[in-house]
Amino acid sequence: MTAKRARNVAFVTLVLIAAFIWVFPLYWALTTSLRSESRIVSDAGVLLDEINFASYLSVLATSQLPRWYLNSVGTSLIITITVLFTGMMCAYALSQLRFPGRKLLYLLIVASFMVPIPALYVAQFILMNDLGLVNSWGGIIMPQLVVPVVIIVYKQFFDAIPREMREAVLLDGGGEFTLLFKLYLPLNWGITAALAIITFISAWNNFFWPFLIASSESMMTIPVGITQVYDTFGIAYGRIMALALLAAAPVILAYLVFQKRVTEAVMISAGVKG
Repeated sequence: MTAKRARNVAFVTLVLIAAFIWVFPLYWALTTSLRSESRIVSDAGVLLDEINFASYLSVLATSQLPRWYLNSVGTSLIITITVLFTGMMCAYALSQLRFPGRKLLYLLIVASFMVPIPALYVAQFILMNDLGLVNSWGGIIMPQLVVPVVIIVYKQFFDAIPREMREAVLLDGGGEFTLLFKLYLPLNWGITAALAIITFISAWNNFFWPFLIASSESMMTIPVGITQVYDTFGIAYGRIMALALLAAAPVILAYLVFQKRVTEAVMISAGVKG
């Protein structure tokens, strides 16, 4: 065996081991969700030796899963649409318009990366309480509407568009809204799609803030609702795993369908933060 072939075999082996390490927790969750509770707490091993949908039926019948889905979908869509629209408008102003304080505003947006989001939770909760938005969609949504990376990514792409194109539209009588929505936006549909997917997934998976702001079970999102699945005599492992898989299903499907766009968004986000 040549040295190059040996390196290739070693690399493939390492990749397979890493893939197994990554996939095994998902396999374990699936096998646990398809077993009865008595079988789960016994020495059941790792093989899928039982297919029992009782945990899924119990979750669907006894929990507020449809309501949690509605809350997650509704808040995530509103957050995604609002973040993209406001981020696009802000980035366009910073990139194409000239006004006093423009550079200072952009520096503040970049500097916001240095502030950990959890450090703002106390102030945000007090503000939402003063506004009467605790335990409401508004309270879940509003603190998640500021996403600096969206503004920075849009600004970078707007800066890359030749000024001659802008001047040509202005000479034809077009205004700023025409420039943004009929010139700049169509040229950046790929970036918009990638940012939309990653923003939606981030809002869907957010746990800590919805956990703090939602005081009733009917207002919880999917990640928070998982914590409400328990049994009178202890932890219901099968139901927890079943609910976790049902909660992750939309995100998994979105990733499989839009895998290329998600990868682009992650690379863009990592590049900006790096």
